[in-house]
Amino acid sequence: MTSIYFGEEHESFRRTVRQFLESEVAPFAREWEEARRIPRETFRRMGDLGFLGILFPEELGGTGASIFHALAFLEELPRSLMGGFVASVSVQSFIATGALHLHGTEGQKRRWLAPSIAGTMVGAIAISEPDTGSDVAAIRTTARREGGAWVIDGAKTWITNGVEGDFVVVACRTDGDAGAGGLSLIVVEADTPGFSRTKLRKMGWHSSDTGELTFENVRVPIGNLVGGENEGFYLIMETFVLERLVTAATSIGSTRLALEETRKYVLSREAFGRPIGKFQAIRHRLADLHAELEAAAQLVYHAAWLHERGENPVAEACMAKLLATELSKKTADECLQFFGGFGTVEEYPMERFFRDARFGTIVAGTSEIMREVIAKAAIDGVTFPKREAGEAAPAPEPNPGDLAPPAPFDGAAEPAFEAGETFAAGDLVPDLFEADVTETLDSVFTEVSAAAAPAESEPVSVEEFPAPDPEPPASPLEATEPSFFAPPPSPAPVIHDVVTLVTGPPSIAMKLPVPANVVELFETLPIRFRPDRAAGWNARFHFRFKDAARSDWTVVIEDGTCRTVEGHDGTPDCVVTTTEKTYLGIESGQQSPETAFLLGKVKVSNIGAMTKFGRAFRKVAT
Repeated sequence: MTSIYFGEEHESFRRTVRQFLESEVAPFAREWEEARRIPRETFRRMGDLGFLGILFPEELGGTGASIFHALAFLEELPRSLMGGFVASVSVQSFIATGALHLHGTEGQKRRWLAPSIAGTMVGAIAISEPDTGSDVAAIRTTARREGGAWVIDGAKTWITNGVEGDFVVVACRTDGDAGAGGLSLIVVEADTPGFSRTKLRKMGWHSSDTGELTFENVRVPIGNLVGGENEGFYLIMETFVLERLVTAATSIGSTRLALEETRKYVLSREAFGRPIGKFQAIRHRLADLHAELEAAAQLVYHAAWLHERGENPVAEACMAKLLATELSKKTADECLQFFGGFGTVEEYPMERFFRDARFGTIVAGTSEIMREVIAKAAIDGVTFPKREAGEAAPAPEPNPGDLAPPAPFDGAAEPAFEAGETFAAGDLVPDLFEADVTETLDSVFTEVSAAAAPAESEPVSVEEFPAPDPEPPASPLEATEPSFFAPPPSPAPVIHDVVTLVTGPPSIAMKLPVPANVVELFETLPIRFRPDRAAGWNARFHFRFKDAARSDWTVVIEDGTCRTVEGHDGTPDCVVTTTEKTYLGIESGQQSPETAFLLGKVKVSNIGAMTKFGRAFRKVAT
């Protein structure tokens, strides 16, 4: 069928992929399925052909091609006749290596990413745990600093490429009290002492190794941290759109191949004197499946087109993933019925299609999760902001952490954040077999637990400030944390009429009305600044409030002082874009900062700087 999305360059690439799979992979499908592994030379061969770095830049050994080259490749992968092969290669090419590409250092890219693109190394990403699936914030695997090393303890499960892989990007808890804000991604190499792996036996996807991983006092260099410490949750969230498009595209390819094989069978198998494909009961059911396939495929292409042009198609990607995977499962079931008893024996590909198709509605976010994200958009009116012009595509939308050095702010494009899924990131990068770990209603749409209640402390002095103008009775929303991430608990001050200084780590609690607008907000910042938490730190922040008359502000932290300036002054270390309503909601405690990120309500160009910013200011107290 002629397509507005695929040109001759895409179709030529598709033919090359198909020829490789049909000649060098599919003939060995039964052998590899029985061995339950893919020969390493196959990865090297795919690396030589440029199949493992389609979206990666040429300087890393990739091809720097478009999202539609990737879709053509993904749609052809099922012609390997092995769902497990599809899973392993997809994880290698798009999932396990995503965080390294976006946030790895040059040394990390040379050590792990470039060899992965070349096929000389195989990678995995480990998120899901025996007791933790969707609830990423509840991850228990820990990593603690000891000298120049991270020491990791814990367990992971359902990890594609986990046994055969040369390295694993592991989601670890590096801050035990920070919930989702206390996770980091750390690379563990296969031969590291204390790291052990066990292969799981599954009902399908036999050729891909799915592992259970154990970490017992595993020591890795500090430099194995990918991105910033405690920013792993955001790195995980940031490429969800791409991950779901990957899963949707392979499901489209699987459905199309199942229908092709079924057509051959029903036109050759005769009953009652004619091919069974001439019976209306079968013809019309196949016609419905073909129609549904084209509808689902066009939705996948449309979502991919939106993604490539810089939009943030969170809902569309979820719709595409939902329909494509459910259709693949349905088609495998229907087509097996047309094969009759032959469909249940291993000599026919339909038996494998049937058991492999069952994984699609579980991995990369379950169908239930997809429906909830779609409902958020369609029923609750949640919107997912567009990526700003100038952002690299087809790389996944920018991440809320934007760990790369911030670009000078020129008043134009700023890094965007996405929502409920991608962190302005769209949709990211957990292992393709991470089942529903890629997101959870608790992690994505609910508030993160409040910080622990501060301990009592005796007052040592009181500073008087002019009393504010009379205000209406204080609302319950006046108690707030003025930070994106709750600062470490500090001794609770004894509240006097205005301000109380307490013992312990210096802390001032101010009984001030919650700021009613951004002007009042920035007037209070110098008063609430804590120089003890900003020692030796100089930074400049640009704020832009889309819905405020006085929209642009600069906050300068320098030599232990804080000052605010209306307008944008100087080159920022971090750019924050949001609305007055959202930011005041965060100040008032009505809006969770994590949820604001996830729903695309706040864009931050440097999450590390913003985290430190939040901890440098005293809270407003009731």
